[in-house]
Amino acid sequence: MSMNVQALSGGFSAPVFDSQAVFRSLMDGMARPGTVQSITSEIGQPSPLGKAAGAVALALCDADTPVWLQPCFAKASVADWIGFHTGALLAQEKSEARFVFLQAASGLYSFDLFASGTQEYPDRSATIVIEVSSIGKGSELVLRGPGIKEQRTVSVAGLPDVFDEIWKGNRSIFPRGVDVILTAGDRLLCLPRTTRIG
Repeated sequence: MSMNVQALSGGFSAPVFDSQAVFRSLMDGMARPGTVQSITSEIGQPSPLGKAAGAVALALCDADTPVWLQPCFAKASVADWIGFHTGALLAQEKSEARFVFLQAASGLYSFDLFASGTQEYPDRSATIVIEVSSIGKGSELVLRGPGIKEQRTVSVAGLPDVFDEIWKGNRSIFPRGVDVILTAGDRLLCLPRTTRIG
């Protein structure tokens, strides 16, 4: 089967500079959970992948980081696009993935089947990128924990009510657990596993 032409287009126009800029935004976002970061690079990602989610894939994925895609992404050109630009392969099992791309509108469920690390190596866990409707509008999330002075309130539209329970389950196995990056268009915010919601 030939690769979709859309998969060969786009990518960072200045790969080293753009990748470093996105990586810095992600590191800042993880150090200061809930702060909104904006992606300025044009990357020509295929629909339905948003710009920020695509930039995360380009900056973090490589041949050593298997990727798992929710069916809404897997059926599009997204898998070929990520594979062409990063060398990352699709994980056949959720537990094998280092990076996971989900769309909140397509349904969220427990993170239990994704790699959550071990007590000895909690860093051997998945990072889950969740595309939401909007960051900066919507329901308020009150965040507490490391990197937050007292509390930080963020507005996110498109996360289902069940996300609170999913996140409590993730927090309950600390220091194991997954880290989450919420994306909407060109915006992102990070929710490391150390963050409490509510």
